Order: sequence, then structure tokens, then C-alpha cells
Amino acid sequence: MPAPASGSAPAPVNPRSRVLVASLIGTTIEFYDFYIYATAAVLVFPQLFFPSSDPTTALLSSFAVFGAAMVARPVGAVVFGHLGDRLGRKKTLVASLLTMGIATFLIGVLPTYAQAGWVATALLVLMRLAQGFALGGEWSGAALVATENAPSGKRALYGTFPQLGAPFGFIIGNGLFLVMGALLPSAAGADPSQPSDAFVSWGWRVPFLFSAVMVAIGLWVRSRLVESAVFTRSRATGGVRRLPLATVVRSHGRQLVLGTFIMLATYVLFYLMTTFSLSYGRTPEDAAVPGLGYDYTTFVLMMIFGVLFFAAFTLVSGPLADRYGRRTTLVWITAAIVVFGLVWVPLIGLGTPGVVLWLVLGFTLMGLTFGPMGALLPELFPTSVRYTGSGISYNVSSILGAAVAPFIAVALWETGDGSPWLVGVYLSGMALLTLVALLLSRETKHVSLDDGEPGPAGAQSHPAPAASSAS
Repeated sequence: MPAPASGSAPAPVNPRSRVLVASLIGTTIEFYDFYIYATAAVLVFPQLFFPSSDPTTALLSSFAVFGAAMVARPVGAVVFGHLGDRLGRKKTLVASLLTMGIATFLIGVLPTYAQAGWVATALLVLMRLAQGFALGGEWSGAALVATENAPSGKRALYGTFPQLGAPFGFIIGNGLFLVMGALLPSAAGADPSQPSDAFVSWGWRVPFLFSAVMVAIGLWVRSRLVESAVFTRSRATGGVRRLPLATVVRSHGRQLVLGTFIMLATYVLFYLMTTFSLSYGRTPEDAAVPGLGYDYTTFVLMMIFGVLFFAAFTLVSGPLADRYGRRTTLVWITAAIVVFGLVWVPLIGLGTPGVVLWLVLGFTLMGLTFGPMGALLPELFPTSVRYTGSGISYNVSSILGAAVAPFIAVALWETGDGSPWLVGVYLSGMALLTLVALLLSRETKHVSLDDGEPGPAGAQSHPAPAASSAS
């Protein structure tokens, strides 16, 4: 397509408020959908979809399906990345959100194993794969909406807004489960750590069905977006690639590998502090593999308190990364994660104050490491393959980190006879791999999003160079 004439009207610009809300609301919904599955995977899915005489086996089966969605995420990253780099960010973001919303709603109406046997389990797996497929395209698109529309010198700050979807989705999803648990309490004399019969029968479905309301709001906000000027200029100058996947693998393989391992510690920490901790915190102290013995409501409230620090320090990380650079900021934070993994047992051994401190420190580090990723991963790639490249790095890391983290954590928890010290060592080991990747990477603070090459300090964009023939 030829470049527009110099006298043509300027391209429409997204207002700042619309950019921030559109990037935030979509990821909030997506993470909300993922969190409610993670919560149900611990509370009710083992008995509803994976009946077994061994509770640990049922829990691991439920976590295996949780991890299966992570395997689908790179596939979604390739498909939605192709569409986003070819057709634009707006349409792709709408499609990913709609896919996630439909899959989540359908989980809320599935029959259980007692009603449909293995068909029920198969349908749950199918919906979970659809969730993962959709999330594979959601994050990178939301990050691009934020960073490609950011003013000079504030890309990392803007990039934290899609990251805020993680803590916000956690609070909304788990808050709704708490409300349902309060409305449907366990019978007198029953184990308060276990959900009531009414909750198991139908109460767990409400959060999944409620997602339809949130998706409708998200679709309305995103339908009002216009394409970023960065993508519009790339398309106008012939920068769109016919096969973005082939281009990014052939020409940007090093960035793909580094981006994947840069995200690794973030993913492992994320799912240990949300999914594993819920299992560990609720398991009775006298169980075969002992846990902390808290009732569900108490421990989730403690987690939500920790997640408030997750949200706050996600925002704090943006200005830090804009001032000191993404790489420098993350090197220090990742080193702190290494240390944090080695002090799990001493912290937890302090009783309830220590458990709260453990959650607060974990979620604080989560915010500090997660926030800069919204800018760093997109900055690794040029406009023509940015959606595909950042999405693949982000989601392949989900397999290496999130897909196996809950499963490995439960196995290490058993090996430690109820002590999580091996789980902490596992986190420290993964953080060391991320630290190596960061040390091998370059600083991206001053990279231009128009051409992917270094620009002057604080540069946001420059006129795109003429593109070569499409790959």
C-alpha cells in the first residue's frame, strides 16, 4: 500500500483514558477467567471431574488440565499474532476476548463426571484449551495497545496497565468465590476448609457465568479503539509481513529465546503464589502431606491482602523501569526472587505473621517483575512481527513455567514430607535462569517502536524505514 499523501488528514489517535482502560479491562477479564478456573481446580474440580480414591491424585489431575491450557497458549500466540501483525491489533483483541468469554461461560454449564462420565471431563479439557488459546493472543495485543500508544519516556508505565489485569482479576474472581462461599456456608460441624454441598452442586458455576457480563463490557470498550499510529505507519510503508511467524523465527530467534527465559521466573513465582499456595494453605496439618491448615475464607483473605501489594508494586515498577531501564530494574528484582525462594521455610515457621509476610513479599516481587514485561517484551521486536514475537515469548514461557509449576510444586511438597523448602529452591533455580537471560540481553529503554532500532533517549517512535519485500 502506498504511503499517504503529505497533505492527508492525520490518523485518528486513541485518547489516553481509552488506551489505558482498553488494555486493562481485557487482561482483567482474561485473568479473572483463568483465576476462577484455578480456584475451582483446587476447591471442587477434583471431586466433580476427576473422581479418585486418592485426593492427591485427583488434585494433580485437576492441575494437569490447568497446565494443559498453557500448552495451548503458544498456539494462540501464533494464530492471533499472525492476525495482529497482518490485520491490526483491534480486531485481534476483540476476537481473543470473545473466545475466552465463550469458553468460560460454557464451563459454567458443563455436566459433571457423575452426570456424563468421561464426556464431562473431555468437555472441560476442551474448554480449558480454548481458554489457553485465547489468552495466548490476549496479553501481547493488550501490551501493544498500551505501549504503541504511550507518550515519550512512559512506555514502561503504560505497559503496566495490562499487567494490572492479573491482580485485579485475582481480587474479583476470588472475591466472588468468597461471596458464594459466605452465601452457601458449610453445614454446622462440617470441615470449614471444604466447600458446602450447595457450593459443590451449583455455587461454583456462578463466577463462570458472571464472566459474560464482564466480557460484554470489555467488547464495548475495545470496539471503540482505533489502530495505533505505529502499526498504521508500518502498514502504509509496506512493513506488513505475509508470514510473521517465519520472519520472527528466522530473523529474531535470539530475542525469542531471551524473552522466553526472561519471563520464566515471573511465571513460576506467579503460579506458586496463587495456585500452589491455595492448596498448601488449605491442607490440614494432620493430612498425609501436611499443609498450613487454614480454612478457605481465612487463607483467601490473606492472599487478597498480598495481591494488593501485587497491584501497587506493578504500578511502581513502571516508573522505575522508565528511569533506570528495564534490564537493570529486572536484574535486581530477579536476584531478590532467588533469595526469596531460599527463605520460605523460615518465614512460614513464624506462624500466621510469617505466612502473611511470605504472601506479601511474594506478591510484591511478583508486581515488580511482572510490571516491566509489558514494555520489555514488545520492545524486543520490530512492528512487523511484534505481536507474534512478544506473544510467543510470553506464552512459550508459560509452558516452561506455569504449565508445570503447580504439578512440580505438589510433587516437591510431597517429597519434603509437607515442608515447602524444595518448592522454594525450585523457584530460586528458575530465577537464576532468568537472571542469566537478563545478563545476556540488551537494554530496550531507548528502542524505537517504529523500526525496532535504538533511538535517542526517551524516543517513542520515528518514521519507519522503507520495508523490503514481505517474508
